[in-house]
Formats: sequence, structure tokens, C-alpha cells
Amino acid sequence: MTIKKRDIAMNVVLTVITCGIYGLVWFVQITNDMRTASGDESLNGGMDLLLGIITCGIWYIYWAYKMGQASVKALEKAKLPANDNAILYLIIQIFGLSIVNYALIQNDLNKIAATEN
Repeated sequence: MTIKKRDIAMNVVLTVITCGIYGLVWFVQITNDMRTASGDESLNGGMDLLLGIITCGIWYIYWAYKMGQASVKALEKAKLPANDNAILYLIIQIFGLSIVNYALIQNDLNKIAATEN
């Protein structure tokens, strides 16, 4: 299964235009793509979205940290240079800037997608 390269700017614009609704779709897509890229079976876009809604957003903070760790695994698996950004993602999420995390994670996924082609 391959990772789909997505236009970050277009996803941000769609998220803003739809008042965040497209952001939920993007969240599920990047979570499932990271699951594929890293091999981390604990990542599940639909379940993480549901847990985030049920916990009033607290789960998303944990998700951000976990995505940072999975990103390192995925980049190393693709033989690309990797920095552990888990703490950075955590801090960004705490400040409510989840769209920034989405863009950073999508950037890592786009790097991985470029190596697959």
C-alpha cells in the first residue's frame, strides 16, 4: 500500500473554507497514512477521531505526541533523515494549532511518498 502525496496548502484552504470540517477528513487521512508508513497498528484514523471527540479534545494531545514518534519510525523506515518532533507536536497541539501539526505531519508523509515513486 502506498502513501498518497497531498497538497498541504490546498488542505489548509479546504479546512478553513469548510470551518474545520475538512480538517476532520484530513486528520483521518494522515493518521491512516502514518499507520501504513510506520507500521504502527495502534494508529487508526476513525478511532482516534472518535476518541478525540469523546474526550473533548484531550485525546488529540496524546495523538500529536504519538504521531511524532510514528513519524520518526516512518522516516527511518523510508531511509530518510528523521528528527523526533513528538514534543514539538505536543506543544503545538496544546496551544490549539492542530492545523499546523497536520501540515507538518503531511510534509513528512509527502517526503515518504516521494521515495516510493
